Amino acid sequence: MSQANQCPDCGRINEVLARVGDRWSVLIVISLSRYGTLRFNELKRHLGISQRMLSLSLRSLERDGLVNRTYHPTIPPKVEYSLTPLGQSFRKPVEVMGLWALENLGAIDQARSAFDAQAAVEDA
Repeated sequence: MSQANQCPDCGRINEVLARVGDRWSVLIVISLSRYGTLRFNELKRHLGISQRMLSLSLRSLERDGLVNRTYHPTIPPKVEYSLTPLGQSFRKPVEVMGLWALENLGAIDQARSAFDAQAAVEDA
């Protein structure tokens, strides 16, 4: 059986998951769902992200139809970002992932410590 017949949509699924599964995209969606429409610098402050990474992430989210960019030709120019209806539909799964991460931070820290301690013993 050829690889294409095994999972004909895996390549497309991978594209989507690469975008919606990266940490900055998830955090941007969480911020926009929590605070509504935000300006670029507000998002930057909320997330502690570099300007370049935020620009790249927002552009990709906009391209995928998850984020709406609104330009206001004022002085200085004002650009606002909000979730599109498609982005709103992604809100619930992202919130569930975020809550799971928060609820399991302690367990993850313990697992990492145990793993690192075991690796140190094995490397010694």
